[in-house]
Amino acid sequence: MKNLFIFAISLATASCNTAGPHFRGLPATTVTVDGSTFDVRVRGELAEAIRTNMEYAPRFGPIQERAGLAMAMVSGCEVREVRGDQAQATGILKCGKGTRSPRAVPVQLECVRVRGTKLRQLGGVAVEIDCEPVL
Repeated sequence: MKNLFIFAISLATASCNTAGPHFRGLPATTVTVDGSTFDVRVRGELAEAIRTNMEYAPRFGPIQERAGLAMAMVSGCEVREVRGDQAQATGILKCGKGTRSPRAVPVQLECVRVRGTKLRQLGGVAVEIDCEPVL
C-alpha cells in the first residue's frame, strides 16, 4: 500500500509541467516575470506557458499578462492573445511576414542576481535572477 501511495504522488508531481499535445517534444525555456515562473515552449504561431511556481490564490488576469510577457521574451514575437488559466496558458503569436522562425530575432537580456534568494539544493546552489530585455 505504501509503494502505491509513493507511486501515485510521483506520478502526480511528474505531470505538473508536462507540455500539451501540440508542444510535446519541444525544449522548455524557463522565464520568471514579476515573481511568476513559466516553462515556455514555442511552435509556429503558438506559444505555451506553464506556471511552475507556487502562488497563493492567483487570479488569471495578472498571470495572463505575465505569461504573455514570458512568451514574447522567448519567442521574440508580438503576443496577440493569451488564453487558458492560472496554470497553463496558450498564446497566439504575430511574428511578421518573412520571419523564418519565432527565434530568428535573438533577445538580449541583462540579468542581476536577486539578493537573499540563495537556496542550497542537492547538487549545487540555486539563486533567483531578474532579467530584462536590452533594447
